[in-house]
Amino acid sequence: MKIKTNVIKTLKVRVKDKHKAILNRMAFESNQVWNAANAETSEWCYIPIPEVGYIRNNISAFDLQKQLKAIKKERNFIIPAVTVQEIIAIHGKARKQFKKDKLKWRTSGGSRRSLGFVPFKSTGIKWVNGQIKFAGFFFNVWDSYGLSQYDFKSGSFSEDSRGRWYFNVVVEAPIVESTGSGEIGIDLGLKTTATCSDGTTLERKSFYRKSESKLGKAQRANKKKRVKSIHAKIKNQRNDAMHKFSTELVRNNGLIVVGNVSSSALAKTKMAKSVLDAGWHMLKTQLDYKSKGMLVEFVEVNEKYTTQMCSCCGEISANSPKGRAGLEIREWSCALCGTVHDRDINASKNILRLGHQTLAVGILVL
Repeated sequence: MKIKTNVIKTLKVRVKDKHKAILNRMAFESNQVWNAANAETSEWCYIPIPEVGYIRNNISAFDLQKQLKAIKKERNFIIPAVTVQEIIAIHGKARKQFKKDKLKWRTSGGSRRSLGFVPFKSTGIKWVNGQIKFAGFFFNVWDSYGLSQYDFKSGSFSEDSRGRWYFNVVVEAPIVESTGSGEIGIDLGLKTTATCSDGTTLERKSFYRKSESKLGKAQRANKKKRVKSIHAKIKNQRNDAMHKFSTELVRNNGLIVVGNVSSSALAKTKMAKSVLDAGWHMLKTQLDYKSKGMLVEFVEVNEKYTTQMCSCCGEISANSPKGRAGLEIREWSCALCGTVHDRDINASKNILRLGHQTLAVGILVL
């Protein structure tokens, strides 16, 4: 069996603001291609036949690329032909995913303006003398990765809500295997965002709650630019904390097990703000892809009863925290073996044990 030595990853760097004008024009042209493809599929996917009715006509991305191959010359676009083809291919994938022939139109102006997006293929992008060359233009970026060492694959230029542009590119990088030999279980919660079986914690920072007052004032004053800035700051603060925590765990451990708490389900309850502010999904996503990149085993298990069960004797005693009434109990002792538990650390130890059981079941007996 061939041993995997490289991993596919996406690098994201910010493009310097002096290139905004040209990227905004490219985004406008990309929207025009998308809308042209959307117009074709919405009009011709159902063809009326006299005395028969409407016949379904599935238009593939390949067919659309042939029909719209002249759009670049007709409209004097500066985006390359491969970008036109890629936009149509993305449109085709979206139609298939959402099972619709007519998707949302991309708008280039007004209050509902679509954020800029300019895709590219590996044949249309190059790194030349410390700059990105695309469509005959050179773009300066804040290069925090040393992009010259990578061979670019597909990717895109994308715009955020504040009008800042980013260069996103898929590259193949060598695997840096984790040297950590530890094993850790993680209990996700609201009092503490994450509690590990070794006592390590990611404390609840409440980024949204701390900025909620400022955000409310800006919204009431209709200061849209200020609102976007506050939202971006909240996102960046949460992202930074999650990245530091997840990177440290992956570097120091060979096995990471996390409970399958669902943030999307709890976001529909009265705890929605607290749940979304905790960022559980973001943390699990980061742990997953970082573990794969460093050959660390990552397992997600059913966390049912992990809070109630004693991590020492494995039994659920009469005085373990149960239901809503037990939410305030942060420390308890097992009535069967007498062990005193911290609520969250006990749960994380049980989660780690379940991870071992899951891996053991997956091993085939010869």
